[in-house]
Amino acid sequence: MEYLIGFFVFLFVGGILFLIFGPFFTVQQQSAAIVQRFGKFVRVGLPGLNFKLPILETVAGRINLRVQQLDVRVETKTEDNVFVLVVVSVQYAVLPDKVYDAYYRLMDPHTQMSAFIFDVVRARVPRQKLDDVFEKKDEIADAVKNELAHVMYDFGYGIVKALVTDIEPDRKVKEAMNEINAAQRMRIAATEKGEADRILKVKSAEAEAQSKALQGKGIADQRRAIVEGLRESVDEFQKSVPGTSPQDVMNLVLMTQYFDTLKEIGATSRSNTILIPHTPGNLNDLTTQMRDAMISAELVTQESRVRPRKESANDVTHVDSSGRGRDDRNH
Repeated sequence: MEYLIGFFVFLFVGGILFLIFGPFFTVQQQSAAIVQRFGKFVRVGLPGLNFKLPILETVAGRINLRVQQLDVRVETKTEDNVFVLVVVSVQYAVLPDKVYDAYYRLMDPHTQMSAFIFDVVRARVPRQKLDDVFEKKDEIADAVKNELAHVMYDFGYGIVKALVTDIEPDRKVKEAMNEINAAQRMRIAATEKGEADRILKVKSAEAEAQSKALQGKGIADQRRAIVEGLRESVDEFQKSVPGTSPQDVMNLVLMTQYFDTLKEIGATSRSNTILIPHTPGNLNDLTTQMRDAMISAELVTQESRVRPRKESANDVTHVDSSGRGRDDRNH
């Protein structure tokens, strides 16, 4: 009985050991397993079901073959002594044919790649000004990728892409840059506003000039039409009423306009008016004053035209037979 119990215990322990150190194991997709025999590398386990010798062979580790990303923040200064924080993102993956090198040659790949990124960034950024760092960030990323691809290939890693994802200057420098940008934009806005005001004033002046010209032309046409109408009215009135003179016709026209003016003043409740004698008897006086003013103006005009001719004729100097000049005005 005791032998039977011992046999079952042996089978149970053996089953457990077989399950633990059994010959079969699986590997997930996009990964690889390192198989060792007594601590020595034997082969790489590929995705799927794999076989190993029980107890003699073990799975030492597994490596992820998918693309991974490493973000490194590098603080450095530019050529114009501005400290900036540069964030570099590196996408990398283990090469399937170099799994052995990736597993055994590097203890910490992240630390190794970070050191190379620091070295490249701090070698290039100090030779550029802050504005050039923003403009040439792709060149920095390409330099990081080329350097890492050359070095990390020997360790079994391939560099897919390197990106400069952020460039952050010191806070005070950033505020100063924003103020400079704001001042430039305000200057441009002021220039555009001044140009717009100038155009509006020019267009307004041109419109006013055209309006004045058209207004003057309209007034001239109006006066010309009034004169022409008065002339025709005088002619028609003389033909219709024999024996009337042009003066009688003008008095009649003035009286008609006089009463029309009174009518307009009375029809407007709020108007600025000049009070003049408005009895019909004063109309002759008004006509006489207008006629006298026109005659006086005509006489003054004629006198101003005749006087220069008389003075030029009287100022002629004649020479007598003795050779002495004489003035005709004294003789």
